[in-house]
Amino acid sequence: MDRIFIKNLQIDTVIGIYDWERSRRQRVVLDLEMSADIARAARAEDVESTLNYKTLSDELISYIENSEFQLIETLAENVTRIIREDYGVQWVKLTLHKPDALAGNTDVGVIIERGERPDD
Repeated sequence: MDRIFIKNLQIDTVIGIYDWERSRRQRVVLDLEMSADIARAARAEDVESTLNYKTLSDELISYIENSEFQLIETLAENVTRIIREDYGVQWVKLTLHKPDALAGNTDVGVIIERGERPDD
């Protein structure tokens, strides 16, 4: 199965459990891999026949900018649900980074996979 990816999608949102995190926006960064069959789109050169990563990223940006989750785990689950339900993606792997979460550290986050992994 083919895959479409989006790397380093940076979005500011309210995320965290501490009062200081609830009072200001923080950056989260998404890396996505999604199963897709791109053969039909490649033959027809028709964006309607593929997973439109522009439309998808616009929806995720809007959703995340307007969210106020406490846990990155909850945000990750919701993002993968949107991708699978709204775009018919069978498998998605999301790495969600919260780079400013810890002093003295450059990055923390979660990696989740949802759906049936495509054959490699």
